[in-house]
Amino acid sequence: MFSLPKNATIIEVGPRDGLQNEGKLVKTEDKLQFIAALQQAGIQEMELTSFVSPKWVPQMADAKEIVAQTKKVGRQFVLTPNERGINAALESGAQSLAVFVGVSNTFNKKNINKTTEESMEALKPLIINLKKQDVFVRACISTAFYCPFEGAVSQEATLALCRQFVEWGVDELSVADTIGMANPKESYELFANLVEAFPDVLMTAHFHDTRRMALANISAALQAGVTRFDASAGGLGGCPFAPGATGNVATEDVVNMLHRMDVQTGIDLDMLCQAIEKIEPHVTNPVTTGMYTLYKNQA
Repeated sequence: MFSLPKNATIIEVGPRDGLQNEGKLVKTEDKLQFIAALQQAGIQEMELTSFVSPKWVPQMADAKEIVAQTKKVGRQFVLTPNERGINAALESGAQSLAVFVGVSNTFNKKNINKTTEESMEALKPLIINLKKQDVFVRACISTAFYCPFEGAVSQEATLALCRQFVEWGVDELSVADTIGMANPKESYELFANLVEAFPDVLMTAHFHDTRRMALANISAALQAGVTRFDASAGGLGGCPFAPGATGNVATEDVVNMLHRMDVQTGIDLDMLCQAIEKIEPHVTNPVTTGMYTLYKNQA
């Protein structure tokens, strides 16, 4: 029987994941206008920025300013890859932190020059310490389905990695189809197992739309019991360490699908498209997602 929840939560990742790899530097004031417009559209959870070395990710050099000048609405995440990033985020006043690791060793090595095991060893004391301070911790699991270098990733490996994070007390697992290769059957099976294994942890699905299957995968995850989804306004984003990976699934297309299925998000679709209008002039590629194109044609 086709069973769906009445409500779902969208975690908007455009300001961080969407812009992080944008080749053209976006001004802080333009980012802030984008964020404010997303909030006005009804977004209650958002990835704002990341505390990484400006040398490696110059787009995120204004992380402190973004945190300080963003209106405090709902839960606001900042990505923190290491202890230095965590300390800088906490000093800036951030209250919800995200850490990340790839299930695949090769992906992890190319991303942060550590094996998955080495990454987990480094993260364990940091996460335990953050939970002692009552900081909300989101664990982002990359290459949960497929790796661009190793191919298919076993469900057992993904479940084992998630189990470690849960044992350390994380509040949320964001499980990603990093290169957009998963299909709805795989989405349903993995997320059904994750929801069953970790019922007390917020479970979020993160899909890229490389092969135009992200919406189908979200529908499958919904049926598996997931009600939280990462998405990026305008479909912005990608991963420089994952050859062939395109942007995240577009928030506007996810919201449209959910609303048409009578799953409410609390997000105003027209206002969401207005937010995309604010950022589109400042990014390299034009936004061509389904609902945004329809919105522009009707304007």
